[in-house]
Amino acid sequence: MNPVNPYLDIAPEVAEALAAGKPVVALESTIISHGMPWPQNAQTALKVEQLIRGEGATPATIAVIGGRLKAGCSREEIEYLGRQGHAVAKASRRDLPVLVARGADGACTVTTTMMIAHMAGIRVFATGGIGGVHRGAETTMDISADLEELAQTPVMVICAGAKSILDLGLTLEYLETKGVPVLGYGTDELPAFYTRTSGFRVDYRVDTPEELAAAFRAQRAMGLKTGMLVTNPIPAQYSMDKAVIDAAIDAAVAEAKTLGIHGKETTPFLLAKIKDLTGGDSLDSNIQLVFNNARLAARTAAALCR
Repeated sequence: MNPVNPYLDIAPEVAEALAAGKPVVALESTIISHGMPWPQNAQTALKVEQLIRGEGATPATIAVIGGRLKAGCSREEIEYLGRQGHAVAKASRRDLPVLVARGADGACTVTTTMMIAHMAGIRVFATGGIGGVHRGAETTMDISADLEELAQTPVMVICAGAKSILDLGLTLEYLETKGVPVLGYGTDELPAFYTRTSGFRVDYRVDTPEELAAAFRAQRAMGLKTGMLVTNPIPAQYSMDKAVIDAAIDAAVAEAKTLGIHGKETTPFLLAKIKDLTGGDSLDSNIQLVFNNARLAARTAAALCR
């Protein structure tokens, strides 16, 4: 039984790296089961792990399998999550107690990946984009649990900004209210997932993994309880035309509203619809930005260990 949490399993490779003070990077599993189709989902997840190892860090894909909180998944477990797809529950904070009690499977969102990473002692987490305040939230109150987790769980989250299907301005306002620092890696402007710019400014620009590590160390040393959000723009060659992606997003949002799709089903529906509307270009961009974030996360985790 794990002394930290009786439901937590830390993979041997991850446990050894943590015990030795070596860099570890957490990875989410919703992107496997809900973010991409089979077999690209598992192929991408395994490629991300390979990229992190290539930077000298240890990957820890995080999921719930058979009611166990997994800080580190095997190749077989990643392929299982990919094949099962939407049959695996999308697991946010509210879902964990029931999934664990039932011995069920769960694909971890940004929220639950942060939670389990923190339980295991992992400080850096790479993902695609975070959730945020949805368009029309002033009437629907549809606000991602990711923002609340960033407000209370001390993990650095490296992403390509908030997903551009969201209200980016309100998302930044919410993070400011919660005291979460939003840093731009090599940029003063918030990236918008598929595109490098959004028209909104981040709190601070940083230009090296060492600067990121220093800011996170200072945050921890002061006893501040929030996480830290690092926004890393998609590489220029994979950035999509803003007019094209905005048109696809507007059409997808309108269809979701017509169909009455809401809650945790919103983001998977919108991402799938945008992929169809862009002829698959958005999926290609999604994969490349995840690779880019994984590299930066590994380098930052290494800087934290130095």
